[in-house]
Amino acid sequence: MTINREQLIKSFLEFFVEKKHVVIENASLIPAEFDPTVLFTTAGMHPLVPYILGEKHPKGKRLCNVQKCIRTGDIEDVGDAFHLTFFEMLGNWSLGDYWKKEALSWSFEFLTRNLKLKPENLHVTVFAGSNEIPRDEESFKIWEQLGIPKERIWFLKEENFWGPPGVAGPCGPCSEMFYDTGKNPCSSKCRPGCGCGKYFEVWNDVFMEYNKTSKGYEKLKQRNVDTGMGVERTLAMLQGKKSVYETECFVPIIQKIKEQINGQVAEEEQEKSLRIIADHLKAATFILAEKIEPSNVDRGYVLRRLIRRAIRHARLLGIEKSFCAKIADAVLAIYEKDYPHLQKNKDFIFAQLQKEEERFAAVIGKGLKKFDIMSKNKKQISGSDAFLLFQSYGFPLEMTLELAKEKNIKVDVEGFKNELKKHQEISKAGAEKRFKGGLADAKRETIKLHTATHLLNQALREVLKKPSIAQKGSNITAERLRFDFNFDRALTKNELAAVESLVNKKISEGLPVRKEEMSLEQAKKLGAQAMFEKVYGEGKVSVYLIGEKGKEFSIEVCAGPHVSNTKELGKFKIVKEEGVAAGIRRIKAVLE
Repeated sequence: MTINREQLIKSFLEFFVEKKHVVIENASLIPAEFDPTVLFTTAGMHPLVPYILGEKHPKGKRLCNVQKCIRTGDIEDVGDAFHLTFFEMLGNWSLGDYWKKEALSWSFEFLTRNLKLKPENLHVTVFAGSNEIPRDEESFKIWEQLGIPKERIWFLKEENFWGPPGVAGPCGPCSEMFYDTGKNPCSSKCRPGCGCGKYFEVWNDVFMEYNKTSKGYEKLKQRNVDTGMGVERTLAMLQGKKSVYETECFVPIIQKIKEQINGQVAEEEQEKSLRIIADHLKAATFILAEKIEPSNVDRGYVLRRLIRRAIRHARLLGIEKSFCAKIADAVLAIYEKDYPHLQKNKDFIFAQLQKEEERFAAVIGKGLKKFDIMSKNKKQISGSDAFLLFQSYGFPLEMTLELAKEKNIKVDVEGFKNELKKHQEISKAGAEKRFKGGLADAKRETIKLHTATHLLNQALREVLKKPSIAQKGSNITAERLRFDFNFDRALTKNELAAVESLVNKKISEGLPVRKEEMSLEQAKKLGAQAMFEKVYGEGKVSVYLIGEKGKEFSIEVCAGPHVSNTKELGKFKIVKEEGVAAGIRRIKAVLE
């Protein structure tokens, strides 16, 4: 079936609107304070975590949308046929409403009726069970009733249990749909999920009915359905393309890159580099549109890595001049209709890309000098030295090999790979550590600290006598809170003591915490703080008010959850205050 991106998205959303779903707005790539478990929004469910845990969503129990996402876990695989850093995800959700029968039946209906996929080519997988969670016989029977024969229903274990993203949080078995491309199986063990290309993953329906805790699995307050279908992958399959890079999501971008190339390189190398540049600069463009700047920490570091990796591959293609803004312009041409903030922040995007290119050009020069020192009177560049050039100076291994060849010396490639592997394992461990906290785990300590940020937010405004102070970021674990806010200087010891004292005063007063639902406009009239307006969109929002009615100390638009009274919090203590960016300060605090 020939279908373009716009038609696919429109068809999906209209289908679920027919099934009484409400289309919700595409959320920011920067997760809201209620889900600080990841640096970026990696799935449509991230903005919905509080509602999966039981909070009432302003737009009801049946939702759908297309969500822009960033995932960097598979960055080394980008350049193959289907892995991407930035992508769009179609999704539909049931928040305590319908369950497996409806979800699977509608998935089957959309694939076969709307997308015209042949039912005889569909394979599905279901959860095989574990010591703690039973085998998903219910999904198996539903698929049989829908006409999928037993031989095309596969019971799998690890692949068919989703989440939690950290050590705790919502999770559950899932059922994935695959389309048989007609290729010959790679072996007798070939099955859906095999990487040979025979089975194309189309859709995943996750049935979130468990909450993983330190003691094991417990049932959630409500059963939820969370589904996901990748736009780019599905388009490639429907259009009969060999890769996502052959769809309209990438062709204009790759063409723009080719216009910058002066020389010729081997076709296979060129193709991979073209894909990496296109993917990374698309992702960088969307991250920059969120007003994130390249840096050496958190989101800024991911952004810097993407831009510099793109530049490294551009140099392999012979692109020496400044080019990133031109590629970003091609990205805008594809997406600016659906994402107006791209055009709005166009000047910022282009300026930051130009600045980062200039910075990297300076680093590469230093790297060449470092290489000369390393290679002097040597017969081989060690693996650790090659990795140092890669990590600190942005040299791809290919560049080091080329330089070494010119000097008639070798490079310890295996040693480099071992160093890279060790680095990736350390990075992975760091990422897993990041997932430890967050409201997604629903721990009592996290909920308390979340409530404390509301008190801190208001205390800062009152003590510093600056009503314009607002939250600019938040990260909460079970151990501490981290709160970013706009202010142009460091706080004095007296100011910090006054903020801490005011928060503890409000805790000791035992102020009630209540939730009211109202329109965003009504919330603003009340003076409510609302950082993530585009998460809520139109309709009613949840507003948390701390204090007696008419005498509230804090009013904020927030998804929750929160404690019911401030006396539950304990003693508030600020442990650190620091600057993190121009005009942005950060406070770290604990509850004792």
